[in-house]
Amino acid sequence: MYIKRALESVIKEMSNTFPVVLVTGPRQVGKTTLLASIAEDNRQYVSLDDPIARQLANTDPLLFLQRYAPPVTIDEIQYAPALLPYIKLHVDRTKNNGDFWLTGSQMFQMMKGVSESLAGRVGIVPMQGLSISEINGCQNEPYTTDPKRLMARMSHVKKMNLHDIYTQIFKGAMPAVHTSAQSIERYYASYVDTYLHRDIRDLSQVADEMQFQRFLTACAARTSQMVNYAELAKDVGITSPTAKRWLSLLVSSGIVVLIEPYFNNALKRIVKAPNMYFMDTGLCAYLTRWTSSETLEISAMSGAFFETFVVSEIIKSYLNAGKRPPVFYYRDFDQKEIDLMIEADGKLYPIDIKKSSHPKNNAGRHFSLLDKTGTSPGMGSIICMADDLIPVNQSAWAVPVWLI
Repeated sequence: MYIKRALESVIKEMSNTFPVVLVTGPRQVGKTTLLASIAEDNRQYVSLDDPIARQLANTDPLLFLQRYAPPVTIDEIQYAPALLPYIKLHVDRTKNNGDFWLTGSQMFQMMKGVSESLAGRVGIVPMQGLSISEINGCQNEPYTTDPKRLMARMSHVKKMNLHDIYTQIFKGAMPAVHTSAQSIERYYASYVDTYLHRDIRDLSQVADEMQFQRFLTACAARTSQMVNYAELAKDVGITSPTAKRWLSLLVSSGIVVLIEPYFNNALKRIVKAPNMYFMDTGLCAYLTRWTSSETLEISAMSGAFFETFVVSEIIKSYLNAGKRPPVFYYRDFDQKEIDLMIEADGKLYPIDIKKSSHPKNNAGRHFSLLDKTGTSPGMGSIICMADDLIPVNQSAWAVPVWLI
């Protein structure tokens, strides 16, 4: 069963604008399935996972492009970097938009070659797992704190209770766990093994796969927390520079996202370390050894997973619209914090994330700190388990998490 993806229209638009469209993202988020669902009948398909096709692409790129003449979808392009200059020569000669659709999972290996060979010729589309809008068959919209737009959205989204939300958090966002009946634990065990053995083992930065898996687990245990390289390094038994390098691999491959603190010259006492979130809560739950949504819901990490879920859904709402997520956070040395901020049109829109179903009147009390930034603050959101969209105070509305 195919779940319709919000990025379909973005990729079609990109294909009408650029000769090359590159869909990037973690393994198994549905890149190939998405492209196959919208491909025209005359578009060829080849996967460079096939060793014969890969060898041909690397040893004789011209012959490869004769055999797989455009329009063509080339899967896992990172396995044939030698092909990229020949794709450039082809598109410069023919100037046909949409000739090449490429996918790639290993951003850290691929993007340097793409930027050098295809600059100005490629539209890059980052992709993540399923959003709750896609799972529930609802229209995707970049998240906004505007109550009027949220009110309009209420008529065509599916309401979800606490059990529904934590079931979704535990299952995660990989299409395979939503479209087929299989053990979630076995799926993510296989996923981690595939990620480590296919993507990480070829990197010179990682000499010990088991140590890297311990690092991956240590990061999962710190989802929704501020990055502390010294603590990560101590837990795993590596140096801080190694922890920083390994975390950059997780970010580059789309497993983890770092939310940077908002900073300008008017702010002097802010914490400058980023916050870390896993983009797939199911993978994060597997790595931290939770065995059911019920135990996760009542656990000490329940709030961290809820915040991780909300942040990942907001990021996906922008990516699925073909936009860069304009998100930051705020924390100062007085321990005052705003979980998330959206920067748009010269304003900052603050967001706090609470598992509570009834936010107190003082929720969002730190939103007034944005007055010091010199940037006009907009209406805020308290994203929570409320049953309805309601105002909490003059500066914020309580927003049900299923409305994201």
